[in-house]
Amino acid sequence: MSGLNWRLTALALLLGLAVGGRSAWLWQANEYDKQLAEVREEYAQERSQASAKALGQLQTAQAERSALEQRLQASSATHYKELNDAQEDRKRLAGQLATANVRLSVLIDNAAVPIGGNCGLPTAAGTRRVVHGPARVQLDPAHAQRIIAITGEGDDGLKALQACQAYARSVSGGGNL
Repeated sequence: MSGLNWRLTALALLLGLAVGGRSAWLWQANEYDKQLAEVREEYAQERSQASAKALGQLQTAQAERSALEQRLQASSATHYKELNDAQEDRKRLAGQLATANVRLSVLIDNAAVPIGGNCGLPTAAGTRRVVHGPARVQLDPAHAQRIIAITGEGDDGLKALQACQAYARSVSGGGNL
């Protein structure tokens, strides 16, 4: 082999290696780009699905909160109406007590009443009874109004407690109103 052939062969071999290396490099880069594109697409789909799921959960939570707020508002209105009605009834009863349209009386124990006695209570004219039954004593209107006021405050407290319990049950998910 002559020196020129040998150099030409070496140059062809070197040129073939360079072209082959460059081709392999470009093919491998193209494959990696395809794989990265697939990974990016899968990741984007996962993120899209996760965000759609989170959005659905958020909408469900908002709907539940809205429903709870509506139930609480209805419950509050109901409890307010009950409280207001009870206060109006008490005012009406207090007015009737003041005008003597209504009288409050209490039962007294027959064993505590001395025979033929009135337990030290004055008997008003017309308080004799024909009907046999437990003995009753009418209360003074001022005392009756104080009793109505005291029991009214207790009733208001019970209604407020019931409203608080209903609110706690609603908020905690322990039941419907």
